[in-house]
Amino acid sequence: MMSPTVSRLRHCLCWTVLMLAAGTALAQGVSPKQVLIGQSITLQGGKNEYGTAVMDGINAQLQDVNARGGVHGRQIVLKTRDDDNKSSQAEANARQLIEEDKVFLLFGSIEGGPSNAVMNATNELKVPFFGPMAGSPTLRRPHQPLVFPVRAEHRDEFRVLLEFIRSTGGKRVAFFRADSAVGQEHLENFKLLCKELGLELVLDLPFKSDVPDEQLGAMARRIAAANLQGVINHGSAGVYEKLIRLVRAQGSTTPFMAVNSGSTQLARHLGELAHGMLFAQVLPSPWERKTDLTREYQDVFKRFKPGVDFSYGSLEGYMTAKALVAALRLAGPQPTRESFIQGIYKAGSFDLNGLRTSYQPGDHTGLRLVDLAIYTRDNRFRH
Repeated sequence: MMSPTVSRLRHCLCWTVLMLAAGTALAQGVSPKQVLIGQSITLQGGKNEYGTAVMDGINAQLQDVNARGGVHGRQIVLKTRDDDNKSSQAEANARQLIEEDKVFLLFGSIEGGPSNAVMNATNELKVPFFGPMAGSPTLRRPHQPLVFPVRAEHRDEFRVLLEFIRSTGGKRVAFFRADSAVGQEHLENFKLLCKELGLELVLDLPFKSDVPDEQLGAMARRIAAANLQGVINHGSAGVYEKLIRLVRAQGSTTPFMAVNSGSTQLARHLGELAHGMLFAQVLPSPWERKTDLTREYQDVFKRFKPGVDFSYGSLEGYMTAKALVAALRLAGPQPTRESFIQGIYKAGSFDLNGLRTSYQPGDHTGLRLVDLAIYTRDNRFRH
């Protein structure tokens, strides 16, 4: 007859074996108590205000979810690496997060170049990339089976801004965009939209991230002399701010318009020079409580980020993290990368407190929301 001591030892051994077996069955980045998510994002050591705002929103949402028990009993842990707005660093970060840090999936990059670089790595390594917060067309076309954008793309923002110019009798426009492969893609879309709407693209203004002041000055002189009814940008709020200041210094009243990326920071830095500027926004106003999403965002953000101002960046981070949480829930209690993707497809869409995403095989639309906001004389965005 087995002694009580031997019986207890055998029971413990069997339980240990079972636990080890269960542990080995879990997907990479998933443990009984947490799911590890990887992120390469442009923070530039804290100097990138838009990236910092996005992170504030992401962290507020994840802190709130984790405080309420996480997803299927697991805490969502975010491993973040700064890509310094460099595509090569973003791709290296993505590979390190997958191969060394052993994350479950990649999430939440910003800026077109770095986001595309992360996509290159995740496609090669067969890892989902959820919620890139960039408007690059290449994140959707050609179709990327492993990439799930949430926000609308810049092409939809360009259309809304160009339609406004046409509706007010404008004809002549300029496009200020990155001198890169992604910027070239945006240019092609911009040209097609101009042709469709009967507008003339008078100036194509490509720039590098380290564009010298002399080159910006030359661009400003061309803009001031071109009789334009609108200048539209492709991101890069800091460089765009410099250009606007140079044009205004020449006494030109050429209308400037902007996409959503960094819009809060751009308007705040420009101050009076931003009054009357029109912005395309892929989110509702973060300062108003007109939607279920913004009411939730404000309440949670004030609780976890007291004293930090609301912004489009933090709302986008919050909303995108909320979409990630919804997708993780759909993956089931024992998530794999395959069940993550299939869960999204099975649902077809999920509701982000009044905003509904759309995903199906062959078409990862996400959201299509694009609104117009004007920056008023009392330093507010009015939708």
